[in-house]
Amino acid sequence: MIKSVLNRYKSFPIQVKASLWFLICSFLQKGISTVTTPIFTRIMNTTEYGQYNVFNSWFSIASIFFSLSLTGGVYAQGLVKFEKDRNVFTSSLQGLTLLLVAVWMVIYFIFHDFWNQLFTLSSVQMIAMLVIIWTTAVFSFWSTEQRVNYKYKALVAITLVVSLAKPIVGIFCVSVTNDKVSARILGIALVELIGYAWLFFIQVKRGEVLFSKKYWVYALSFNLPLVPHYLSQTVLNSADRIMIRDLVGPSDAGIYSLAYSISLLMLLFNTALMQTINPWIYRKIKDKSIKDISSVAYSTLMALACLNLLLIVLAPEVVAIFAPPTYYDAIYVIPPVAMSGYFMYMYDLFAKFAFYYEKTKFVMIASVTGAILNIILNFIFIRLFGYRAAGYTTLACYMIYSICHYIFMNKVCDQFCDGVRPYEQKKLLMITVPFLLAGFAILGTYRYPVIRYGILAVALVLVLLGRNCIISVLKDLLAKKKA
Repeated sequence: MIKSVLNRYKSFPIQVKASLWFLICSFLQKGISTVTTPIFTRIMNTTEYGQYNVFNSWFSIASIFFSLSLTGGVYAQGLVKFEKDRNVFTSSLQGLTLLLVAVWMVIYFIFHDFWNQLFTLSSVQMIAMLVIIWTTAVFSFWSTEQRVNYKYKALVAITLVVSLAKPIVGIFCVSVTNDKVSARILGIALVELIGYAWLFFIQVKRGEVLFSKKYWVYALSFNLPLVPHYLSQTVLNSADRIMIRDLVGPSDAGIYSLAYSISLLMLLFNTALMQTINPWIYRKIKDKSIKDISSVAYSTLMALACLNLLLIVLAPEVVAIFAPPTYYDAIYVIPPVAMSGYFMYMYDLFAKFAFYYEKTKFVMIASVTGAILNIILNFIFIRLFGYRAAGYTTLACYMIYSICHYIFMNKVCDQFCDGVRPYEQKKLLMITVPFLLAGFAILGTYRYPVIRYGILAVALVLVLLGRNCIISVLKDLLAKKKA
């Protein structure tokens, strides 16, 4: 059996092998951190855990301004667009990112009291944040390049070592100090500095430049208009925890953060899957093979819907594993946040077209609309119904966010793709509507475990009965990815 599997694996083309390992790498990168959450929730109280997650929220926001998110769409697209000059393009963006972070470091030291008060963080935490922003960007540049070139062995090794080191060092630091929040943050900064910084020198040596007027102008002109988009994304992902802390309290922010961390298990799969098929989608758009994208999109959406429903069904058991009873109410936040993850993936499928054809105005409008709506709804409903409301406002905003991106995608396709549209509205609704109905129905069974277990049993039987169909879909996906 094992020999058969190994022989089957060896017969895979390099694209399929690489895609498989990239998927594993993305899980390792954040998945190990997520599954070690039960340890941290037991050595940090709800207030400390909430403060640490508020730091993560501020980190997500600050990294947009401090690095301009140059590792995002502009880099992935540039690797395809400037295929013959990738090394110079990469090293120049590494140089630009280093300059941006260095300038912000100087600004911080000059006005440190202002920034500490604004972020409600200590000087140690702020400096660590800037270090992590740079090291994360360095690794993102390198890992994206590995994905585009289908090189997975070094990526697997580095990801595994760093992913294991982060929680191990973090647990040690938190256990031996009184300032547990700072200790957790410093542990991450130390590991990333040792594990990632050297990748910067490898890419710069290969490209031999830190400055390229052509690529700096291209990257800045592409990404500066997208800052509102990236900020809006972060607001949708992070503002709820900050607002819960300020409107309700840090303890409730900690409970909500746990629910979000558990839901992140599925978000990790979303991100891993999208990172894996990103280059493939851009190539299909470049080759005008728009129709090839739809079947992969529908299959992955159905897979994500099923996985998110599985998480929703098992939410009470997962929370019991991840944290002590003081966190139990987190189960009621998991369903809407998990369903939000589905729409995060869906919107990204739509937004790829606006990114490729550099219609950043469309991206910005959709993103800002979703973010502003999220802040308004959070302010109203968190005050009225407490922290649980944030999960539902997040879901509502991501649904609207996806609809906006779908409309703008069609406009882009009408303009640049001869009117050919990649997705059929009817098929998207046939996947999405049953997913939402099932998610809310399962939420209603949390007080009736017999019914919930019955649903799980029926689902397992259906999977067993339809396993041949599932295997066929997976083979079809691999075949299309190879193409």
